[in-house]
Amino acid sequence: MMLAKHIAARRAGMSSKRTLGFTLIEMMLSLAILALLATMAAPVGALVYKRNKEQELKLALRQMREGIDAYKTAYDSGHVIKKVGASGYPPTLEVLEQGVEDAQSADRKKIYFIRKIPRDPFAEPGGRAADTWGLRSYASEPDLPQRGEDVFDVYSKSTEQGLNGVPYREW
Repeated sequence: MMLAKHIAARRAGMSSKRTLGFTLIEMMLSLAILALLATMAAPVGALVYKRNKEQELKLALRQMREGIDAYKTAYDSGHVIKKVGASGYPPTLEVLEQGVEDAQSADRKKIYFIRKIPRDPFAEPGGRAADTWGLRSYASEPDLPQRGEDVFDVYSKSTEQGLNGVPYREW
């Protein structure tokens, strides 16, 4: 009888030690759940990353287009020296950043239209920021943008499509 109690107590002690750790099945199940959650999170992370780049692209396009429009307004109002045959749009993107002399100012202060030319977030790294953009001149067709003597508009050179299904070149 004493032996039976001793064996029972020993078994009870062994089972309590066994509950302190994880079994192999519990460990495998936990890893499977973690792997499932990771595979579900990866596409969401990629979507968030692409959406952030799209927001950067929208902001960059807006900044440059506003700078181009501000240059045209300054040209039309006589603040930029007019040239015969010119459209009134900036000759390069760099002019927006470097500024031009104010023709109506007595001390010829410079007018700046953009602080810094942003990079196309979808362009390859390296090179000058201005070279990452496609440029459309005033004389070019809207459907077939071409470079020319001025910068009427900018667009992304990326061949990818946005989350809305519209190619970035058409934004």
